[in-house]
Amino acid sequence: MDKEHKKMIAENRKARFNYFIDDKYEAGIVLKGTEVKSLRLGKANLKDSYARIKDGEVYIYQMHISPCPFAYYGNHDPLRPRKLLLHKQEIKKLYSKVNEKGASLIPLNIYFINGKVKMTLALARGKRKYDKRESIRSRDEKRDLQRARREYETK
Repeated sequence: MDKEHKKMIAENRKARFNYFIDDKYEAGIVLKGTEVKSLRLGKANLKDSYARIKDGEVYIYQMHISPCPFAYYGNHDPLRPRKLLLHKQEIKKLYSKVNEKGASLIPLNIYFINGKVKMTLALARGKRKYDKRESIRSRDEKRDLQRARREYETK
């Protein structure tokens, strides 16, 4: 058995802060050659990207992949919609859940696995302002607890 090698390209850091993550799916992406070259250089941004189901297929919008610096002709549009590759059953399940109130499809990260570009797509619900404050509060409490534990162990 060959071991899977996972190389992270980009991560949507704000996703876990702005959303409650319900389910995760791994999807392939339909890309052009110049996009793959840019991804190998780590030139991707998932900050404001989202996915939609259109005509029974899933597309990712607003995912920025910078133009390849080595390709002068035939370069790609950085913000073009890109098709995601999922099984029909997964798309049907996602379609029914996205039609519920408040559910969204948000990309969490994009990575290479065994030479292929994959994306982790999350079924997520948006957080309210008080939920975000609670997240900040719990993160600060964990940090303070770790700091106190380190100080206690060094004494």
